[in-house]
Amino acid sequence: MKLYFKFFLLSLKGRMQYKVSFFMTMLGNFVIAFSSFAAVFFLMSKFNTVKGFSVNEVFLCYGIVSCSFYFSECFFRGFEGFSGLISSGRFDRILLFPKSEVFMTLCNDIEIFRLARLFQGILVFILSLVSSDIEWTVLKTVTIFFMLLSGIVLYSSFFILEAGICFFTIGRPEALNIFTYGTREFGVYPLGIYGKEVMRIFTFVFPLALVQYYPLLYVIGKSDNALYCLLPLISCICVIPSAVLWKTGVRHYKSTGS
Repeated sequence: MKLYFKFFLLSLKGRMQYKVSFFMTMLGNFVIAFSSFAAVFFLMSKFNTVKGFSVNEVFLCYGIVSCSFYFSECFFRGFEGFSGLISSGRFDRILLFPKSEVFMTLCNDIEIFRLARLFQGILVFILSLVSSDIEWTVLKTVTIFFMLLSGIVLYSSFFILEAGICFFTIGRPEALNIFTYGTREFGVYPLGIYGKEVMRIFTFVFPLALVQYYPLLYVIGKSDNALYCLLPLISCICVIPSAVLWKTGVRHYKSTGS
């Protein structure tokens, strides 16, 4: 973490060489993220509830998914743009470093500007917690922490999975954006409103429902099943196929040459 923090500071110093450009880009990213929230806000101000979920409960869903996704997008950016490392041959250079390929890929592209989107997600998340009427207990507090942490692990795992596929396809598989950017758009509302078929996909294919929906039911008091608190941890099993595919890709990687 100490070395990663040094990489982060170097990236920040590089961006700050042009301060006006830096802050304008940060502002632009914040406005882009806020526009997505504004659409949800105006819709909820018109209808007040969505299939039994109140405004604050919807905002809580938005905050959890946004914080998880934007954190992964910001700090795992190196995996999202991994196809460029393969096609340009820069991954050959990464293999020469004494640190692991995962760590060096992680440090390769730290997207500082995406922090503005993360701040926006955190702001919505905090405001939804403050304005909610949830009767907080230790278990509910721990569940919220598990939801955020598991969401970060889930999205980060799929970014690594995309990178692992690039070893065999060269180009970035755009179809997998359905499970990253697409699910972020779905996740701004409680997933249960989309119907049973969609819920099956979000439970067994891309287990976002284990992070966002089922534990939320317990936190807001719509379910008394305390086992829902453990479901976010089960979603972390996505790390296994991502790690296996990554290791397989590195083992079979052929250098692009000079």
